[in-house]
Amino acid sequence: MAEFKKLTNEAGAPVADNENAITAGPRGPVVMQDVWLMEKMAHFNREVIPERRMHAKGWGAYGKLTVTHDISKYTKAKVLQPGAVTDLFIRFSTVAGERGAADCERDIRGVAVKFYTDEGNWDLVGNNTPTFFIRDVHNFSDLNRAVKRDPRTGLRSAQNNWDFWTLLPECFHQITVVMSDRGIPASFRNMHFFGEHTFSFYNAKNERVWCKFHFKTQQGIKNLSDDESVRINGTDREYHGRDLFDAIERGDFPRWTMYVQIMTEAQAGTHYENPFDITKIWRHAEYPLIEVGVLELNRNPENYFAEVEQAAFTPAHVVPGIGFSPDRFLQGRLFAYGDAQRYRLGVNHNLIPVNRAKCEVSDYHRDGAMRVDGNYGRTPSYSPNSAGYWTARPEVAEPPLELEGAMWRYDPKDDPSDDNFRAGGDLWRVMTEDKKRILIENTAANIAPVTVNVKYRHAAHCYRADREYGERMTKALGLSAEKVTALAALNNDELIRATLSASM
Repeated sequence: MAEFKKLTNEAGAPVADNENAITAGPRGPVVMQDVWLMEKMAHFNREVIPERRMHAKGWGAYGKLTVTHDISKYTKAKVLQPGAVTDLFIRFSTVAGERGAADCERDIRGVAVKFYTDEGNWDLVGNNTPTFFIRDVHNFSDLNRAVKRDPRTGLRSAQNNWDFWTLLPECFHQITVVMSDRGIPASFRNMHFFGEHTFSFYNAKNERVWCKFHFKTQQGIKNLSDDESVRINGTDREYHGRDLFDAIERGDFPRWTMYVQIMTEAQAGTHYENPFDITKIWRHAEYPLIEVGVLELNRNPENYFAEVEQAAFTPAHVVPGIGFSPDRFLQGRLFAYGDAQRYRLGVNHNLIPVNRAKCEVSDYHRDGAMRVDGNYGRTPSYSPNSAGYWTARPEVAEPPLELEGAMWRYDPKDDPSDDNFRAGGDLWRVMTEDKKRILIENTAANIAPVTVNVKYRHAAHCYRADREYGERMTKALGLSAEKVTALAALNNDELIRATLSASM
C-alpha cells in the first residue's frame, strides 16, 4: 500500500482540518483567521496560467532520439553523431483552438521537440506540414487573429479566415494541404512532422550547409474525414491525447524516422526560388532525404500541468553545429517564442524541471520571479570581471554569413522568381482522383459561409496552380467559369482590387 501523504500548508506546517471553515459560532460567518482557507482560495484563483496564444490545446510525452546514420560531414552537433542517444520531450497541439477545444478539428498540428543534449537543450519547433501559411513575421499576429475568434461575435469566422488567406497568395500551398485529407490526422502517431524552416548545419571545419528536418511516421499515414471528426468530437474531445497516452501505456511506442535535406551555400545561391521562404518546399528529387535516426516516444508525463502545460519551446535554442538561416519568419520566431514563455510562465521558466537542461547551465541570468535555485550565490553579477566568471566560448561560433543588398522592406512578390502556385499545383497533380475529390469537397464545405468575392479569389488561385484544379473548384463553389478565368489572368494587386467588393 502506498504511503499516505499528510497534509501541510504552503510552508510545511501540518493542517488540522481541510473540510470545515472556522466560523464565529456554529452558524456564524467565516473569520479571516482561517488562514488555510484563504491560502487555498488565493492559490485556486491563480492556478490557471495564461494559455498559449496559439497551440493552446496540447499533449506531451517523453522519448529518445537514436542516431543510426552518419551525417558528421554536415554537422558537429553531438546530438546528431552516429550512435548518440538523446532524451527528449515532445508536445503535439492544434493551432487555432483554445485549451478546451476538440482534438479532431481541421487544422495543422504543432509539434515541438525538446532534445536534452550534452551541449544544452535543442528545441525544434515545427508542424505536421513541411510549409506554412505565411513567410514574413509581420503577418504572424494577423494570421493568428484571423483564425481565432471574431472580436464582435466571439465566434470562429470562416470569412475572416479565408479573406486573410486569399489576400496573401503565399498561403495557397498550405491551404491545399489543410483542406486535403491530411487536414485532420487520425492520430498524432499517424502523421509526419517537420521543422518547416530552413536551418543551418556547420561541421568541425566550420563549413556551412542549409538543412530541413523531416520526421516520417513508422505507423503509416491515417486521416479522418469531416464526418468522422464530427462524430468523434461529439463523443471524445480528447481523442488524440487519449490515443497517444494509451498507446504509450500499453507499450506500443510510436516511432518516426528522422531525415534531413541538405542544400549547399552554392546551390542556394543559384536555386530557382528563395530557399529560405517557408511557404516553399525543397523537392526531394533535387534534395533527397538523408536518413539520420529514429525518434521514439516511450513514457507519459506524471503530471499534465507540470510537464505539458509548463513545457516551453523556442527555436532560439540551438546547440553547436546547428544554426539559423535568413528565413524572415524564423528570424521573428526567434524572439516571439521566448518572449511568449516569459509572459506565460515567467522570466525563470527555464528552471521548471521539464524545461531545465540536463547539463550545467551558466547563463548568469539572476533574480526575477520564481527563482528557485541558488541564484549563483556570491559570484560576480557582471561581465567582464577579474575573477574569470562568465567567459565566452568563441570556438562554438557559427561561420560568418556573407550578406548583400541595401536595407529595405522587400516584398517577396516583387521577386521575379516568386511563384506561389507551383507547389500547390504540383501537389494537385500527384493526388489520386479520390484525394482530389476530398480536397474539393472539404474546401467547398469550409468556404461555404464566406462572401462570393473571397470565393472568386480562391478559385482564381486554384486556376493559376492548375487548370483542372481551378475548374473543379469553380464548379463546386457555383461560380462563373468565365469570371474565374479572367481573374486568374490578373496580377496579385489587380486581383485584390477586382475582388474587394463582397457583392461582385
